[in-house]
Amino acid sequence: MGKQHQELSQEHIAFIKAQKIYFVGTATEAGRVSVSPKGMDSLVVLGSNRIAWLNATGSGNETSTHIQSNPRMTVMFCAFEGKPLVLRLYGKAKVLHRSDREWNELISVFKPLPGTRQIFDVAVDLVQSSCGMSIPYFDYAGERELLNDWATKKGEEGIRQYWADKNQVSIDGHATNIVAKSG
Repeated sequence: MGKQHQELSQEHIAFIKAQKIYFVGTATEAGRVSVSPKGMDSLVVLGSNRIAWLNATGSGNETSTHIQSNPRMTVMFCAFEGKPLVLRLYGKAKVLHRSDREWNELISVFKPLPGTRQIFDVAVDLVQSSCGMSIPYFDYAGERELLNDWATKKGEEGIRQYWADKNQVSIDGHATNIVAKSG
């Protein structure tokens, strides 16, 4: 049986900081549920009830579309080494684009990332920890640099063109607003 907490403890925060991968789940009221793996040291803990993560350009933009329609977000971490643990953060998220006033205050807490697209700011209202005893062990072999290399090669204008060509509509046909809100 999982344990529920009203906020992140120092132990939870240390666990989060040690993870190399996390998973984000979102959905609109109707349509597909999106579960996305994230990495690249892109998440920061901003307090006991607040996290943010930097979103890199990718093949789709489902999370942004979902949050603009329905702010529910679940972020999940799994222990792939050491003591077993699954940690889920439930909350309300907002998507920040370069044209939003909060962008400048939050972008500075992240390491620069080529192809940065959005920031997700999450107000955590429930933390759940569970055993994770069925999660297998995996060895961390290193970061993949393919996305960074791709974004660097495209350059700022190439990334903006990619957003216009590939990131404006979700798989369910909803607008992402990436071009309009990216300044």
